[in-house]
Amino acid sequence: MALRSFAEGALFAEVLGDGPPRILALHGWGRRGADFKPSLEGLPALALDLPGFGATPAPQEVIGANGYARIVSEILSEFDGPPVLIGHSFGGRVALCLADLFPDGVGPMVLTGVPLVRLRPPAPPSTSYRAIRLLHRLGLVSDTLLEERRRKSGSADYRAVTGVMRDILVKAVNETYEEQLAAVRAPMTLLWGAADTDVPLAVARRAVEVREAAGLPVRLEVLDNVGHLLPTQAPDALRHLVIEVTS
Repeated sequence: MALRSFAEGALFAEVLGDGPPRILALHGWGRRGADFKPSLEGLPALALDLPGFGATPAPQEVIGANGYARIVSEILSEFDGPPVLIGHSFGGRVALCLADLFPDGVGPMVLTGVPLVRLRPPAPPSTSYRAIRLLHRLGLVSDTLLEERRRKSGSADYRAVTGVMRDILVKAVNETYEEQLAAVRAPMTLLWGAADTDVPLAVARRAVEVREAAGLPVRLEVLDNVGHLLPTQAPDALRHLVIEVTS
């Protein structure tokens, strides 16, 4: 497994297996392509470091999953034919958008732990946070105090990033993908951990409903006692499924 640059240094990916790659793997938020080594070792794959993670530089502007997909599309020229797409969590959002934007450029999809749909409206910011934000706009609260309040209110992912990557995270978590689910014609398999509390199984079931209502190919496989980080927690199950859809 070797890290190589692509698209004139704009993208970096782990190169696995021998010969022309047939699989493109996209990791979750805060992770990197090396997450797929246990499941893809020896298979002809590129496991990308998404922009802003690992060795790949961050985007220059605030973009969502569609913007990421357009950047990732630069690597499709490395494949002799449409690659099998593997997407975990945020990487699955990018994979779905890639398949929507470039339908002839990708093959079957395997998605794990992807926040594809929103089961309920996002919770509004607390009253106290909104008050501090207003006071900051009025010049009555310092940048430091506002940042401290943001870090207390935000998720672990939010606290771990700054600058453009924080703004990208905020944009991404407010996106939903029913439209793409109902449009992408590539066969789709959802591989889910039954114990995933970050993106619960109900999300996968709702995504299946959207696909079935649109008459599009989809199936759901559930792994007991597996949580959100399925590529590292259940690599053998993921590998078996990837080999199945690749052959």
